[in-house]
Amino acid sequence: MIWQASLLSLKITTVASLLILALGLSLGIILARSRFPGRIFLSTLLNIPLVLPPSVVGYGLLLALGRGSFLKEGLGLDWVFTWQAGAIASTVVALPLMVESTRAAIANVNPELEEAARTLGSSEWDVLWHITLPLAHRGILAGFGLSIARAFGEFGATLMVCGNIPGRTQTLPLALYDAVQMQRYDLANTMVLIMTTIAFVLVGWVRYLENWGRN
Repeated sequence: MIWQASLLSLKITTVASLLILALGLSLGIILARSRFPGRIFLSTLLNIPLVLPPSVVGYGLLLALGRGSFLKEGLGLDWVFTWQAGAIASTVVALPLMVESTRAAIANVNPELEEAARTLGSSEWDVLWHITLPLAHRGILAGFGLSIARAFGEFGATLMVCGNIPGRTQTLPLALYDAVQMQRYDLANTMVLIMTTIAFVLVGWVRYLENWGRN
C-alpha cells in the first residue's frame, strides 16, 4: 500500500514538475516583461487556485476533463480517474507558486544590465538566457522547489478527479487518509514521516537559495 502510493506520488509529481517548470517559467516571463490587455486578468486567474478550496479546483477540473468537455468529447482524452488527471490537478494547484516567484525574480533584475547587453548587439533571446534568467535563478529555483512540495502534497483536487483507487490513483496523501480511517496509525505515522521529510528537504532548499550569497 505505502510503496505503491509513494511511487505513484513520485510519478505524478515528476510529470507535474515538468509541466510547472515549462508553464510557470513561460508565464512568469510574460507577466514580468510584457504589457498587454488582460494581463491583470490572466495574473488573477492563475492565482485563483491559491485561494479557492482544493475541492472547488477539483470540481472545475472535473468539468474540464469529464463527460461533455471538449477534451473528452472532442479529442477523446478520457483522463478522469487516471494518474494523468492527478498530474494535471497537481500542476494547477502548484503552478501559481512558480509563476509568481518567476515573475517577481525577473521583475527585480536590473533593467540597465539588460539594456547594456542589447546595446552590445545581443538579441532578446540572448538577453533572456544570458542575463535575465541567470540573475533571477535563485528566485526561480525557490519557486520551483515550493511548487514541487505543493504538488507532492496535493489532496483535495486529486481526490475529485482521480478518486482513491488503490494501486491506480491512490497517492500518498490519499493513502494516509485511508490509513487514518482504518485506524492503522502505525502505517499513517510512516506516511507522515515520509511526506514531512520530503517537505522539509524541499523547503530547506528554498530557504538555502534565499540566503545563498548573502552572508
